[in-house]
Amino acid sequence: MYRKCFAKSYPLTPHQILQQYWAYDAFRPLQEDIISSVLQGKDTLALLPTGGGKSICFQVPALCLEGVCLVITPLIALMKDQVEQLKKRGIKAAAIYAGMHRNEIDITLDNCIYGDIKFLYISPERLQTDLMRERTKLMKVCLLAIDEAHCVSAWGYDFRPPYLRIAEFRELLPKIPLIALTATATKDVKLDIIQKLEMKNAQVFQQSFARKNLSYSAFKEESKEKKLLEILKKVQGSAIVYARSRRKTQEIAQLLTRSGISAGFYHAGLLFQERSKRQDAWIRGEMRVMVATNAFGMGIDKPDVRVVVHIDIPENLEAYYQEAGRGGRDGLKSYAVGLYNGVDLEEIEEKILQKYPPIEFLKRVYQALANYYRLAVGSQSFESYDFDLQDFCGTFGLKPNDTHHALKKLADEGLIQLNDVYYSPPRLMFMADNKDLYDFQLRNPNYEKFTKLLLRMYGGELFGNYVSISESAIAKSFYANQQEVEEMLRFLQQAQIAVYEPQRNKPQLVFLSARQDAHFLSLNIAEIERKKKQELAKVQAVARYVQETWRCRSLMLQEYFDEFSEKTCGVCDNCLNQKKQDEQPLNYLKYAEELKIMISKQAFTLKEITEISSFSDKKMLTKTLRHLLEKEELIYQQNGFVVLNDRK
Repeated sequence: MYRKCFAKSYPLTPHQILQQYWAYDAFRPLQEDIISSVLQGKDTLALLPTGGGKSICFQVPALCLEGVCLVITPLIALMKDQVEQLKKRGIKAAAIYAGMHRNEIDITLDNCIYGDIKFLYISPERLQTDLMRERTKLMKVCLLAIDEAHCVSAWGYDFRPPYLRIAEFRELLPKIPLIALTATATKDVKLDIIQKLEMKNAQVFQQSFARKNLSYSAFKEESKEKKLLEILKKVQGSAIVYARSRRKTQEIAQLLTRSGISAGFYHAGLLFQERSKRQDAWIRGEMRVMVATNAFGMGIDKPDVRVVVHIDIPENLEAYYQEAGRGGRDGLKSYAVGLYNGVDLEEIEEKILQKYPPIEFLKRVYQALANYYRLAVGSQSFESYDFDLQDFCGTFGLKPNDTHHALKKLADEGLIQLNDVYYSPPRLMFMADNKDLYDFQLRNPNYEKFTKLLLRMYGGELFGNYVSISESAIAKSFYANQQEVEEMLRFLQQAQIAVYEPQRNKPQLVFLSARQDAHFLSLNIAEIERKKKQELAKVQAVARYVQETWRCRSLMLQEYFDEFSEKTCGVCDNCLNQKKQDEQPLNYLKYAEELKIMISKQAFTLKEITEISSFSDKKMLTKTLRHLLEKEELIYQQNGFVVLNDRK
């Protein structure tokens, strides 16, 4: 079968390619079946867990075929990492991403048409440009690979609307097979991927979501930082710690460093060069722990991560499974730990609710927009207007965060459109430390009040992190006009005190339909409610997972992804606790129950307990007492009495 595929230019079999470029002797489970499906020209959906070798499933067959493989992937970091990995193996690869000069893009596309580029990585947004579409018509494309394919599904956890346009782009390549790959997909998401990508007679391959070498656990902790230190001292080796906010990544990294654990932090607000520098240091083992937001990890090939800790639990199990799965990719024993408290569960639910403002609030914001631009009912659509969120909110007494979510929902409903600039506000970051800033203020007294105002408005996160700012809001607080503020910010940059990134253009808002009466606004209320319930159900699944105390965690994750098994993992915290309980002698269970009942009625000293005649096995009594005290089911007070822990 293979010989026919390779006759034109690649005389190697998939096994020979695997050996030559990757130095592997054999494929992992399902990889060969997936590759065979692609080489037979079939549309293929591959579901392999993180670390399961998804990239080989399209890279090997592409090397067996003549032409360029177009790889659609959502993250620049992922593109660059895979391109570098291919180049190190002697395979010609390139990527096109935001920020490249048009001439550079031109040359890259020409190399794909006339040169010997084998893999071209692009974002889904790029597919819609006239340049990409016209050049694709001239390319000899052998395969279209869609990485992170769950992004095409509105049922998924990381929906990206541009993925919906892939099927339209594929019309340019009607005879070219498509392979879609993802690590996480429920039954609904799998069906959605096939439908939205218009896959024909799709062959679906799904590896088990079980990870035999990964021990899952979850702990409810009042001091999550203390527990984190305990985990990192017990489990040696490379680690990732996931936190929700940029500020928290920095705070946790500093805590670890003070505790003698080498750590750095990573988030999207850092300069690209700094992110790359920290990532490389961690990969080389020069830094043990990377504390990061979810911006870190995708596509990074580090096999020896021994522990992944979520100090903030994510909003859904898809994200948790994918991030936790970055541990133990070498097949050796690793740990995935979730830390939480009651407030965490409330916060992630609140975060979802913020994304779905009440219908009345959506109508209020729409009416405010109409008033802001003085639009009468029935006014012409597709008019574009400058938009300043801070000024708009200030004019109508609206909270910026709530209003932002309302605007996004109005955009989702097709009533308005916000240009890309809206989602890229001006940013500021202090390069100077506190001492240098103080020296600058002494030398430039006119700037003392200005810099102090910036710190009051945006906080200490300005030091070392990019923070989104509003020049108009600063101007109002500083009693100056916006132009003066912009000039002062530019001066801070010239003095090397700060990095100031103004918006290239003004944010624009477009009414996509004639202005409606807000009372009768055409909202798909049923669909909005369905999506809200869907996301809240995902949060509830996370809550059930972390709060579960006896079911196998691996089985819970498998069942979430519609994979059912009766075989427990035997290595998660719940399985280990169950095993310990099963192994406890009957005397221990009997003594433990009797002690708790007795002490719940009256406090005793240790001496009094050991003298009670009903406990004939004094060794077992001592062991039981010690165990109950260690588990904090009993508490030894300073006055010498043992009491029951009511909180347990």
